[in-house]
Amino acid sequence: MQKHSDYDIKRKKTLRWGYVFAFAAFLLFVVFLGRIIILQNTNVKEIKEDYISKNYREATLKAARGNLYASDGSILATTVMRYDIYIDFKTIRDTTYAQNIGALTDSLSQMFGKPRSYFRQKFDAQKAKKNQYYSLIKGLDFDQYDRIRKFPIFVKGKNRGGFIVDRNYKRELATTEIGAGTIGMDDHRGKSGLEAAFSKYLKGQDGTRLEQRVNSAQWKPIDYWKAKEPVDGQDVYTTLDLRIQDIAHSALEKQLINFDAVHGCVVVMEVATGKVKAMVNLRRTEPGIYVDAYNYILKDGIEPGSTFKTVSLLAAMDDGFITEKTTVNVGGGVWNYAGQRISDGHGGGTYEISDVLAKSSNVGTAKLITQYYASKPQVFLDHLKRWKMFDKMDIELPGITKPFVYTPQHSKWNAATLASISYGYSTNFNLLQLTTFYNGIANKGKMLKPLFIEKIMKDGQTLYEAKPEVMVNRMASPEAINMMTHALTKAVEKGTAKSIFTPNLKMAGKTGTARFEYWLPGKMKYRASFAGFYPADNPKYTCYVMVSEPDVAKGFYGATVAAPVFKEIAGKTFLKTPQNVEQELLVDKKVDLSKLTEANVKVTVNNRKMPKVTGLIGKNVIPQLENAGYRVDYKGVGKIREQFPLEGTLINKNQRIYLQLQN
Repeated sequence: MQKHSDYDIKRKKTLRWGYVFAFAAFLLFVVFLGRIIILQNTNVKEIKEDYISKNYREATLKAARGNLYASDGSILATTVMRYDIYIDFKTIRDTTYAQNIGALTDSLSQMFGKPRSYFRQKFDAQKAKKNQYYSLIKGLDFDQYDRIRKFPIFVKGKNRGGFIVDRNYKRELATTEIGAGTIGMDDHRGKSGLEAAFSKYLKGQDGTRLEQRVNSAQWKPIDYWKAKEPVDGQDVYTTLDLRIQDIAHSALEKQLINFDAVHGCVVVMEVATGKVKAMVNLRRTEPGIYVDAYNYILKDGIEPGSTFKTVSLLAAMDDGFITEKTTVNVGGGVWNYAGQRISDGHGGGTYEISDVLAKSSNVGTAKLITQYYASKPQVFLDHLKRWKMFDKMDIELPGITKPFVYTPQHSKWNAATLASISYGYSTNFNLLQLTTFYNGIANKGKMLKPLFIEKIMKDGQTLYEAKPEVMVNRMASPEAINMMTHALTKAVEKGTAKSIFTPNLKMAGKTGTARFEYWLPGKMKYRASFAGFYPADNPKYTCYVMVSEPDVAKGFYGATVAAPVFKEIAGKTFLKTPQNVEQELLVDKKVDLSKLTEANVKVTVNNRKMPKVTGLIGKNVIPQLENAGYRVDYKGVGKIREQFPLEGTLINKNQRIYLQLQN
């Protein structure tokens, strides 16, 4: 009985503790369940803000912008990878650090030219602090990055060597031929130029990655938790031709320096397509120094002056008021009309219609336009509307100005306004719009939209290829277009631009000399311009040149200041088809090969100036230039007939040299 009683006591005691344990477990479960319910009904946003958002963040991984190319495949702007190096001292074992720190500081000293002690002191201090994200160096290129990651300790990688690399993209201009004002930008500084125009193709799609807070000012990327890879942008090929751009840049800069002008610009457009092959804007920053920093061609509206006479007279030609037999008496070159004094800078008497343009007669133009349109000025203005000269041009590049022309509805319109418009005042146009008009005449009356994009490519595949776009299918009758072309040709051969006449290349064009800010006191300011196309009988290129505020003492007329720039561009961009073998090389109808050989002349670049290489054998010269670190593009074989840049031009090691060879 005693044993049974002891058993019952132990059993009851065990059950009691079991019940206690079960109750405690149940109570703990209830508390745990209650905590879950509380958490589920608590403001998750506050918890996220209190902990997660303070210690982790989703950072943007920038996509690499696509490359911006010239039409020949030369890079204008490119995205390069730059590497920022950080060190996580906490992950580096003490033994690894002690055994290798000397070798590491030796390597860093050799690479960056600082004493070993400089790195040792900093590293020992950071190691003691167990800094997990110490910034060592930023902005390394790939070769530098590839070298430093093989250094002692760093070679062990991120987890054992504490080597953290952060990759960034940097946009760089890859050519000296086209400046920042034309290439432009699309970043924190703003939007402009080609970069902004084609940004929707270039920019790609950004990715994301998770970063962890290291301290109050630093965040450490967690690479293996990356959420989304970036998609790089597409490559855009522009219509710009680096060879033509370089010719136009050189010709304009030389003239700006000669006349000490404030700024100037040049547009070269391909007649058959409307493609802009060159766009140069140069502004004086100090005496003799000009930079491409602002796009005057698009962003500045001006009163064009006499280059607008072509617009006015074409309207009258198209309406049949003017024929090749039309004459106008300009008297002594001065005419008072509706209280306005209109004068010519030269000549007098009776002019044929071609002479009105050739001699750039303000009086002749005003008399003809007012004679036929004074009673109905809207008929004249309707021509301008049909030629899109009231419309803001629909182009990709940002910042283009909208044109302005006074109309009878304007409060400032008076009886003299039409006369003023006829020779290029009381209007406001950007140079691209005026170039487009002249290009329409060169294209036999078909006005094309200016094109800046050639094609878009991605991973070697062409996604888009631009085609010519017609703005006005028929500007005027064929007779009117031919009459105007003849008049513009005569202006070069016998008129105000006869100083640039050459029998080797038939050119057509119109000079312009316009005063501006003439309502302000002080010295007179002028814009000298020339607009035209070449060859006149079968135009290939249209070109507009404008030079603003030349030194009046040195010259200010369009014929003196702007026309020579046009001539140089025309002469160097339009190459006649070369013969395969020159006549003097033929002996008994066979090629005398002895005249094609010469000693290997040594070519050197002194003081960064391009040497003269024309006349030398290409196979001798090209390797020397390439071995000196220059990029050489050449066409043909034999002797060098043309070189760009020209002799004496300052060149850089990364600059492309163009050579035209011919046997």
